[in-house]
Amino acid sequence: MTFNRRDFTALAGAALAASALPGHARAAAAAPDMPAGAVDCHNHVMGSLAKYPYAADRAYTPPQADVAQLKALRTQVHTARNVLVTPSVYAEDNRCMVDALGELQGSARGIAVLPLNVSDAELKRLDAAGVRGIRLAVGARYNAKTAPEALMAFAPRFAPLGWNIEIVGNLTAIAPMFPAMATLKVPVVLDHFAGADGGAGMKQDGITALFDLLKSGNAYVKLSAPYNRSKTKDWSDMLPIAHALVEARPDRMLWGTNWPHPDQFPGRPLTEITPYHVVDNPNLIRVLADWVPDAATRKTILVDTPLRLYRF
Repeated sequence: MTFNRRDFTALAGAALAASALPGHARAAAAAPDMPAGAVDCHNHVMGSLAKYPYAADRAYTPPQADVAQLKALRTQVHTARNVLVTPSVYAEDNRCMVDALGELQGSARGIAVLPLNVSDAELKRLDAAGVRGIRLAVGARYNAKTAPEALMAFAPRFAPLGWNIEIVGNLTAIAPMFPAMATLKVPVVLDHFAGADGGAGMKQDGITALFDLLKSGNAYVKLSAPYNRSKTKDWSDMLPIAHALVEARPDRMLWGTNWPHPDQFPGRPLTEITPYHVVDNPNLIRVLADWVPDAATRKTILVDTPLRLYRF
């Protein structure tokens, strides 16, 4: 299927509507109350193609997911703030994310994707706009050699700004960098359960190193996108990992929906829209309550820690 902008917009609406339908859900169970000021720490905004064209070397072509739809998500899951991450489809073009921060008028923070030679003036401009760090994709834009080099190059420049460095990648790929991360002058945030494999449980390679890193106090883990890490339809294999992470350092846990739930189908032509995962967003809150039964600890994860880390 090929598409034009009209097709793109229509498919975007259908995909976002589908994301609210029941999926992996216990429909009869009410979602627990969210604490006031809760922060959804992982979202992407995909703007109109006319204004924010995707990178030519992207891996997939997602539908539009704009700020209005993000605000609807806030109402659905009862969050007050968001952390927006520049998605891979924009490469190092952060305009869509930064413009969304402006639309959200101080109620969101951003994580950018930047080149190593980014200027000091650009860092200051982004910080003033609400950006609080960058994302390194290990296994995509970075590899085992270039990722550690980027960490060491960026960290001294980010320390005066109070920024963090966010890492996305499989646990086995990022674990060799954990000793260096523990000594950085800036905190590190590990996306999506630090890339842990739900099917491998607590015996997988890199898991011990992850808990050693958490003990250092310099790393945070996002309890997000369980559908990307799980091998079960109900994500139940993520429960032991979540419990262990929260028990180890509840003050270093974050939570996010990963809305609009990007998906990739290797080999799919870029001229075709790649639909989003169909996810029941309120069910993500129900699952969080399973991972973190104590309401006070959930408040730490949903409010206190992100407010401090992202400088709201």
